Amino acid sequence: MLQILVVCGAGLGSSFACQMSVESVLQDIGVKASVDHSDISSAAGTRADIIISGKNFESQFRRYDLSMDLIFLDRLVDKKEIEEKLVPVLKSKGAL
Repeated sequence: MLQILVVCGAGLGSSFACQMSVESVLQDIGVKASVDHSDISSAAGTRADIIISGKNFESQFRRYDLSMDLIFLDRLVDKKEIEEKLVPVLKSKGAL
């Protein structure tokens, strides 16, 4: 099963809110995936297939040599933006 990790600074409020939006989008498009949330310092050691985070954390992620797909959002709970950026990645992974 596809693993998606939603990341924010502390791994609490905004990443959890974004996780709920991601789960809603996945349900709407009919894709099953495991979605969890975390703080940015824990994210580098994860085995997720896709990491979703705020645009404000992009430079921090670029410091790491990560093999998973990275999606950066301007608005963490905007389902339209999530779908626009997530669908191409899901297609490239054969999940959609």
